[in-house]
Amino acid sequence: MGMDCSSDRFSDNSAAAVNDPKLSKPLNEMAKIMPFIRDESLGQLSDSAAAVDVSANIRAHTLAHLDFYLEQFERNVIAGGGVVHWAEDAAGANEIVLQICREKQARLVTKSKSMVTEETELAAALENAGIRAVETDLGEYIVQLRKEKPSHILAPALHVSLDEVTDAFLEHHKIERDGPPETADELLAEARQILRSDFINADVGITGANFLIAESGGMVLVTNEGNADLTACIPDTQIVVTGIEKVVPTFEDAGQLLRLLARSAIGQRLSNYTSLYHGPKQGGEFHVVLVDNGRSSMLGTDYQDMLRCIRCSACLNHCPVYSAVGGHAYGSVYSGPMGAVYTPAFAGLAVAKDLPNASTFCGRCADVCPVKIPIPKLLRYWRRDEFSRHLTAKPYRFGLRCWAWLNRYPVLYRKGLSMLTRWLSRRAVNGWLKRLPGVAGGWSDSKDLFVSEDKTFQQQYRERQSKP
Repeated sequence: MGMDCSSDRFSDNSAAAVNDPKLSKPLNEMAKIMPFIRDESLGQLSDSAAAVDVSANIRAHTLAHLDFYLEQFERNVIAGGGVVHWAEDAAGANEIVLQICREKQARLVTKSKSMVTEETELAAALENAGIRAVETDLGEYIVQLRKEKPSHILAPALHVSLDEVTDAFLEHHKIERDGPPETADELLAEARQILRSDFINADVGITGANFLIAESGGMVLVTNEGNADLTACIPDTQIVVTGIEKVVPTFEDAGQLLRLLARSAIGQRLSNYTSLYHGPKQGGEFHVVLVDNGRSSMLGTDYQDMLRCIRCSACLNHCPVYSAVGGHAYGSVYSGPMGAVYTPAFAGLAVAKDLPNASTFCGRCADVCPVKIPIPKLLRYWRRDEFSRHLTAKPYRFGLRCWAWLNRYPVLYRKGLSMLTRWLSRRAVNGWLKRLPGVAGGWSDSKDLFVSEDKTFQQQYRERQSKP
């Protein structure tokens, strides 16, 4: 089973998004600030270009030998007292987690931010099983209260205003107050107060993983809030849910990738909390759920390079399309340029065919990627597949056939293009003239402006300019 999404409504969603002034403000601020702080942070590295090359090679090498490193990782997790589970799809991953929670008779589960658990919709599966699941990342917590999906990988509540956060807290937090929280600091303090009891009382903690280290069976967890560490350390049972592509060979490789992750994501040398976990705490349990859900089908294909992704979100922060429509328009857990490649692979091209076409091909996503993923090339591959599978509209396919036929005959192509350009120019000028006073008839009634309809616009314009 693939990933559930509503990407087939991208056109309608994006049209509504570009006309939403409340959404455009945070998107515009993100587009201005994030590229600046990324460039400033990477500029502090004397070898930033070399670091990108090395990181890309690490990821490419790992994917080329993924089976070997996953087996090595599994052996070392087991040797350290942990358990590894393999999930073919989203339903399988959720069932594994549910079974562990049932065995622990869990009633309350805390979760740190994890795109893979968003992908599998784990929180909803837990709630349907009668297990309360609390998102502990502040942004994720806010969108959970509002019953929404994240709109950005790193800033899930990017689309939510301060007033809307206040409204959500007033509705869901049944606490005594002197007055409603008015500032970001007051909202943060209230969220901390509410979540602290959940951290302490949780029966199971569920986290994602930024990297899995094959040589030791360890996992690296990166956050800026510390919520993931409380989620991982307090309950006796920790469950790590992550994609199979997150493995790296060595500690040194993980360190190299960490040099670029925070810098590319949010302009920091390192995130506030960068933690390494190996096995269960004393008397506890440590489970790792390795999720495929379409990833292995990308191996050995034109789309394998996308599996290098380290989820830094730099491509979103620099994308003019994402900056115009935001994350929800994509109808997918993964939005922006990386989502336009991932979603067709995970959810199917038939439902997500609009996403590869939602690109200006400006190339900024490839320029800023810390592991050199050629995203524009991958988007072109999806467009090729869309056409070959007859998923494009018939008028579009007919137009492309005509274009391809004309390209076989250069002389005819140039003549046809010249005629089309003249026709479009005449239509454009005609529309302009109709807006002028006294020229309501358009081109043909404009004898005072143009000498003859039979002449090209350029000739008529030059003659007009030469008149005294």
